[in-house]
Amino acid sequence: MSTDRDWRFTPLDLTVGLGLLAGAAYLFYRIRVGLHYDWNWSVIPQYLFRYDETKGWVPNLLMQGFFTTIRLSVWGTLTALTIGLVMGFMRVSRRFFVRLFAGLYVELIRNIPPLVLIFIFYYFISSQIMPMLGVDEFIRRQPESTQSAVAFFLAPPRQLSTFLSALATLALFEGAYITEIVRSGIQSIDKGQWEASSALGFSRRQQMRHVILPQAARIALPPLAGQFISTIKDSAIVSVISIQELTFQGMELMAATYLTFEVWITVTALYLILTLACSLAVERLEVYISRSYGTTPNRV
Repeated sequence: MSTDRDWRFTPLDLTVGLGLLAGAAYLFYRIRVGLHYDWNWSVIPQYLFRYDETKGWVPNLLMQGFFTTIRLSVWGTLTALTIGLVMGFMRVSRRFFVRLFAGLYVELIRNIPPLVLIFIFYYFISSQIMPMLGVDEFIRRQPESTQSAVAFFLAPPRQLSTFLSALATLALFEGAYITEIVRSGIQSIDKGQWEASSALGFSRRQQMRHVILPQAARIALPPLAGQFISTIKDSAIVSVISIQELTFQGMELMAATYLTFEVWITVTALYLILTLACSLAVERLEVYISRSYGTTPNRV
């Protein structure tokens, strides 16, 4: 249980904070003096937003990449969560071949480097599946409003195939880890819970829905939050297939301006904003769930 004393600053906290500030100041000094690097932060804001005479302030390169990263992370997490839930249930199934299939998926995906998966899906989905399904042609035939909606929620129509291949890779890769989180959450529930609900006449589906899953959800929530944050960070790898997310835009901007440190510090700050926002949201969700079940969330 947390108390106000848990959050009180101590002299040690102050000392550590001052030490970190001093270290950061020394690092900036060494970059300036040792590398003869001329800091130029004044140009960074214009790469975040630019003024358009017809539309007003609009996102520029870095914010465009930032929003693409959000789209990839949100859709990737939702798809991975769907895959993880289905495969997680299959991992605890009573049927041997169902468990075997889910286990093979987990072991196969977790033991292949994500960079290899990216290229496999890029050259297979983008160059084979999408043309066969006629996705690009279908989108191009849609009204302007539909194309704008696709561009807002997913990607511009000309980049949709590449975006979907990157999304499939992220979803399958993260889904393998979510599968294990779901499996471990379900299997962590005491056997007595199953026996008691069975004695009350519940079917296995009713046991899972009304007894096991509510308890497993509280256990699985923190690692699921960590996996969502991991998805945000892992999305950077799709820059190798020219998805214009935050890391890709950072590399393009650095190559054009040679503002190495300013660009990457800004990119780091944008990633940090995303991950911290997710952490705070999940913390609030944990508090809400704990209050709903009459328990107190654990504090580290």
